[in-house]
Amino acid sequence: MLPRPVLTSTFALPYRKIPVLAIGRQIYCDTSLIIEALEHYFPVSAGWGTVYPKFVRVDDEEWVYKGLARGFASFWVDRPLFRTTTGLVPSSVWYSPFGTDRSQLIGHTLSPSKLAAKVPANLSYLDLHLSLLEPTLKSGTWVIPTPAPSLADLSLYYQLRWGTDIAQGKGVYNLTGGNVEEGGEDVVSQVWNEQRYPGTWKWFHAFEAHIASLPDLETTVPESDTSWISALQKSEPLPDHLLLVPAAVEGNSKLDTQRGLVPGVAVSVAPDDTGRDDPTLGTLVKIGVEEVVIKTKNKGEVDVRIHLPRLGFTVKIVDRSRL
Repeated sequence: MLPRPVLTSTFALPYRKIPVLAIGRQIYCDTSLIIEALEHYFPVSAGWGTVYPKFVRVDDEEWVYKGLARGFASFWVDRPLFRTTTGLVPSSVWYSPFGTDRSQLIGHTLSPSKLAAKVPANLSYLDLHLSLLEPTLKSGTWVIPTPAPSLADLSLYYQLRWGTDIAQGKGVYNLTGGNVEEGGEDVVSQVWNEQRYPGTWKWFHAFEAHIASLPDLETTVPESDTSWISALQKSEPLPDHLLLVPAAVEGNSKLDTQRGLVPGVAVSVAPDDTGRDDPTLGTLVKIGVEEVVIKTKNKGEVDVRIHLPRLGFTVKIVDRSRL
């Protein structure tokens, strides 16, 4: 929820969605691009993990399923499944200032009473999604038959974990900035339980056990500690030719040029679902087949380049007066 001073003041980024990743002076927006940036900058060859563990076929040939996993995460989990789990949020949340904020983000007024009345329908949709998933998850350990969980497992798990918790009122205090107390009725268990979906249930808890077995490398700093800003300011900017995260193919410069999307033009980049009324405006620095890099007009505490995915976002030329 606004205000977001770390983004608006530190990076001059009027971005409404989460998450956001900073690697030096490069700011990556949206999970779909963040995952690819992490895979690029922290590769397996350097000793890091991966969300794309190798799948080796019976003929010892590697099957590259990356596109399938990304599509599963972006076009199924992050869209229709997310809309379903969001539809299970307790109505008390929508009566809070968070509901007002989300009305602005979505672009129309939300009616708490109408959203509450849709919960049974959304439980049916959840039942549908689980039914589609059950045969696959009943037949193996992971969503894709890899030796360890992949992006497909990660994306599906967090959606089911969050949806199950939020439907019971877990996390609503944090979600609403302290305006709604924790707790509520467990409505999900009538659909999501071990008896109805044994394969999905087993997979869910196997994933939790896998994550619990990994070392915790997270470090949290207090809000008063701003030393990380100085660290970013001292980092070297990337040269333009290294700005884009590698993709399977080069950008189609002919198509981009036909639309006027060339370095130096003023552009607006916005999600194509929620947050369309809060675009990120700036000068186009670099554009590829999967990614767009811009420099915002306003200066923040750190001179950064903003990276946004083209998947799920629209890129449009704007009049410079709008900047």
